[in-house]
Amino acid sequence: MGKLYRAISADGSAFAEVLDAKDIVSEIEKIHKTSAVITAGLGRLTIAASLMGYMLKGDDDSITLRVDGGGPAGLLVAVADSRGNVKSSVTNTVVELPLNAQGKLDVGGAVGREGNLSVVRDMGLKEPYVGVIPLVSGEIAEDIANYYAVSEQIPTVCSLGVLVNPDLTVRSAGGFLVQLLPFADESCIDIIEKNIACMPPISKLLDDGVPPENIAEMLLDGLEPNELDTASPKYYCDCSRERTERILISIGKDDLREMAAEGKNTEVCCHFCGKKYIFAPEEIENLIK
Repeated sequence: MGKLYRAISADGSAFAEVLDAKDIVSEIEKIHKTSAVITAGLGRLTIAASLMGYMLKGDDDSITLRVDGGGPAGLLVAVADSRGNVKSSVTNTVVELPLNAQGKLDVGGAVGREGNLSVVRDMGLKEPYVGVIPLVSGEIAEDIANYYAVSEQIPTVCSLGVLVNPDLTVRSAGGFLVQLLPFADESCIDIIEKNIACMPPISKLLDDGVPPENIAEMLLDGLEPNELDTASPKYYCDCSRERTERILISIGKDDLREMAAEGKNTEVCCHFCGKKYIFAPEEIENLIK
């Protein structure tokens, strides 16, 4: 499980959310067998989705982040609920690229920069809220911050980081969001900017064993932060045989008849967790009925 901590400044003008997501991103690598740069890229998007999902209000609310940057990774998708539980997938799980100019995994190169970030909030209304913006860098954190600035007019700082060991296991992973409310004054902004400028990368802080609550205190230092709440989000896929049946029914009777006529079992694999569901021809016939 991950460890998520939220704090707010004493005057309520600034809010910080910090997530230690090593266990979540480790599950991504375990399920999808990702190469290092894909673990980092998909991990960052998954962390962002968990942080954003936890800010939703309703128990059944969900958020879906999609990044299609035209890079070799293909489409990256992450879905989170209002408890921060999250699942994710990527078109190409293995991409090998040289390190970037900073000697780090080239997430932007794998994701690509010629595409969009879409954010879909499903809050049980007739239509979900959909926001789409062009990618800024493909490095994910900058794109999330830009989304808030452009689509929601909320000043936001986002940091996301994943360290991958030589054996492809996850060494550390996590992220934070800091947001300002409309009445925040310039002094508050200056304090937060100075705090962040003095901090090491989030992945290093977590690798050094600094807990999320201490990182939140560092982010809001000088603003008398108070704890809001904590949570333990996890990588969680809610697929089921019943849901898979509904998906099969949605493709239409003609396609189902073709599948049944082949006389072979039909295998459906979940993109998020890899679980396989097998349907015999007679079960496909029952779905047609």
